[in-house]
Amino acid sequence: MDALGFLETYLWLLGPMMLRYLILAWAVHGLFWERPRPFSFAKQLAAQRPKREHVWREAKTALAASLIYAFPAAILVDAFEAGGTGLYWRWPEGPLEWLWIPGAILMLMVLHDAYFYWTHRLMHHPRLYEATHRTHHISKQPTAYASFAFSPWEALIASWLIPAIAFVVPMHVAAFGLFIMIATVSAVMNHAGWEIWPRSFLDGPVGRWLITARHHNLHHTRFKRNYGLYFRFWDKAMGTDDMSGDPFVKA
Repeated sequence: MDALGFLETYLWLLGPMMLRYLILAWAVHGLFWERPRPFSFAKQLAAQRPKREHVWREAKTALAASLIYAFPAAILVDAFEAGGTGLYWRWPEGPLEWLWIPGAILMLMVLHDAYFYWTHRLMHHPRLYEATHRTHHISKQPTAYASFAFSPWEALIASWLIPAIAFVVPMHVAAFGLFIMIATVSAVMNHAGWEIWPRSFLDGPVGRWLITARHHNLHHTRFKRNYGLYFRFWDKAMGTDDMSGDPFVKA
């Protein structure tokens, strides 16, 4: 891998990565906060309308974090072009390979969720918090723009896992791309300050195991609880799943 070729790959990824974040965050934030009338199906979680300077700080921080996120992604892309990863383009052969497309997405979500829970909880340790996670928690009431507003150290911790898995686990490029889309949308929606799912679903047999804005918003407002990313399994297993103060329940 020559340095000039790697730099080209890095810049080729960085632009779309930043645009993906900005467009999605802008769209979600605009849909919920810039409309004259809020959606009837959504519940507002944020106590107050976000200020412009608040949003601008989150956006700048997230764009800076993209400089780090693009680095392992560029390593993965260059290795993929050289045939050195588990990713493949070929048409799936047989029903098992077709089933492995959603299976690979679920596998990535489970592994990412476990890694996120434990690193996230570790970054809340007093000795690590200031250097790693405090930047994200400046947003006591986050917006969609806070979804990737990480310090350099947190971005370094968070950015390498998924590319590393793609190096060793065979999966179709479509599965990998769909997972990235799910992860991005999930992060943006969980920081939006609005819950789009009805309480009947959230309290049902499926919803009670999923992390949505309702669950993650309490992490920002009440702090040392609700550390998970996609699923509430680790929070429930480790006793950190705490819905007290839930805005869906009247005091």
